[in-house]
Amino acid sequence: MLIVEDERLLADAIAEGLRRQAMAVDVAYDGDAALERLAVNAYDVVVLDRDLPIVSGDEVCTTLVDSGAGTRILMLTAATAITQRVAGLGLGADDYLTKPFAFAELAARIDALGRRARPAAPPVLERAGIRLDQHRRTVTRNSHPVGLSRKEFAVLAELLLAEGGVVSAEHLLEKAWDEHADPVHRRRPVRHHDVAPETGRPVSH
Repeated sequence: MLIVEDERLLADAIAEGLRRQAMAVDVAYDGDAALERLAVNAYDVVVLDRDLPIVSGDEVCTTLVDSGAGTRILMLTAATAITQRVAGLGLGADDYLTKPFAFAELAARIDALGRRARPAAPPVLERAGIRLDQHRRTVTRNSHPVGLSRKEFAVLAELLLAEGGVVSAEHLLEKAWDEHADPVHRRRPVRHHDVAPETGRPVSH
């Protein structure tokens, strides 16, 4: 997902909070940087401030909608008037949240938009004795709890969703890491059987 917010402390705080929930998050601090990232990355969700420097949030929204991408847009702004909310939604935004806001509500709205942006996936994924509950964020193997980091949980979910198929490193970087991930890890595709049978953890190579 992409956070577009010119208040750097707020943008970084949102990004850090979402990363703690195993979301891959990039950040842009102005509209021009946002358009650059949107041109090269397929995001599920964009959290977009309307009042941005260089290129306005409204223009970013219109450009993204006109591109035909399936990215969902949540406008995050201090503009609270009903007419302003209606105008933002009229530009093609999928949701609208005003500042100040509760982080828990923002995360819930992002999660809901993310589900709409992706094909529906079952809340519980199971394969080869591994059971991953996406809602409770728990993993068991043969009924024994497995402790995973946020990134390991996200990677394992993508491997289970592939149902034994090959998952490219590029796909994992897009879904489980942000733009600062080390590109050296792009070299090797990952398969479902690259999960250690003893622990359920993805194997490091």
